[in-house]
Amino acid sequence: MSKIVIVYHSGYGHTKKVAEAVLAGTLETGAEARLLPVGEIDDAGWEELATADAIIFGAPTYMGGPSADFKKFADASSKPWFGQTWKDKIAAGFTNSATMNGDKFSTIQYFVTLAMQHSMIWAGTGMMPSNTKAATRNDLNYVGGFTGLLTQSPADASAEEAPPAGDLETARMFGARVAGVTARWLAGAPR
Repeated sequence: MSKIVIVYHSGYGHTKKVAEAVLAGTLETGAEARLLPVGEIDDAGWEELATADAIIFGAPTYMGGPSADFKKFADASSKPWFGQTWKDKIAAGFTNSATMNGDKFSTIQYFVTLAMQHSMIWAGTGMMPSNTKAATRNDLNYVGGFTGLLTQSPADASAEEAPPAGDLETARMFGARVAGVTARWLAGAPR
């Protein structure tokens, strides 16, 4: 059974809602998974990250990059980096912001760089975007992320109102994909 940790920061509750949907997708596959808010990481949390098979990073995009709270966690990961504790673990990431683009890719690219620093193996969404004339806002991967999961919450929407159902379903499927990739990686199946 794969062990997956979703380490995230959420400023207003929207990114937490996405993290919960990602978690639901991982659990549907039979993986052992849990959420780990960056503000609650203690020695036991660092140990949990060290023993995980996959780590999924999540943060809102603020001012064109990950939130400062997530960045503080990333900076603190220099000890596992020095020992290459996360080497060859599966990594993936997601972000939410108020605008449809909002420089979300800068946050995903930050996660990719963090994963590469740790010698991890990156998994993208594996989903085609909903980009036809018939597409609606609640279709899968409407925001169009390939490298990582992208979701959107209007600036004046509460966490109860947003992200929309289609983004949350995309998040659930993304969690299932990362769990599946992790299981295949651990089994040594051809990739």
